Amino acid sequence: MAGWGDTSLLINPDEFPDPEVDSAASGAAGEQTVVLAGGCFWCIEAVYAEVDGILGLTSGYAGGTRETADYETVCSGMTNHAEAVQVRFDPKRLSFGQILKLFFSVAHDPTTLNRQGADVGRQYRSAIFYTDADQKRVAEAYIEQLDRAKVFSGKIVTELQPLDEFFEGEEYHQGYAAAHPNQPYIAAIAMPKVYKLRKYFVDKLKART
Repeated sequence: MAGWGDTSLLINPDEFPDPEVDSAASGAAGEQTVVLAGGCFWCIEAVYAEVDGILGLTSGYAGGTRETADYETVCSGMTNHAEAVQVRFDPKRLSFGQILKLFFSVAHDPTTLNRQGADVGRQYRSAIFYTDADQKRVAEAYIEQLDRAKVFSGKIVTELQPLDEFFEGEEYHQGYAAAHPNQPYIAAIAMPKVYKLRKYFVDKLKART
């Protein structure tokens, strides 16, 4: 998994490149949304919960149908859903390109197909469910940039899919890492990602009160 000891990253996290291409909406007023998948949604949510410019996070399911969008069925691996997080953000404070930079550098390992560490199955795939053509353009360009620069030891396998529908997950999954910091999976898998964020991306963090 792309935690503190992620071995797929060939450069220091503080040298991770900014996107050469960013969203046309960067700096604009309003709100944007993207849905990101990269293993267990608890981990993705835990990382972005600490990032300035994030307006809201919802854990749930994308890529499948409403009829089977529940945790038990998705975990069976028999649906086409991915565990995913709906990320709402303020493009005046955090560009879409910067959302992707944190996704690739901190939140998960984008080089493992249909798995993150011991979590194996299509429900744990790396995917960006984009909401418009501009997001698709930026994501395609950034993946090409990272592969060209050989930032990772393997090729990025992140899928780009249009967001057809997002299904909100069960209530107990929302804010799970914050509510259960000592749960063994959170402590072993999610928190190393958060520590990585805090160490290398201090300028992206929300002000602590």
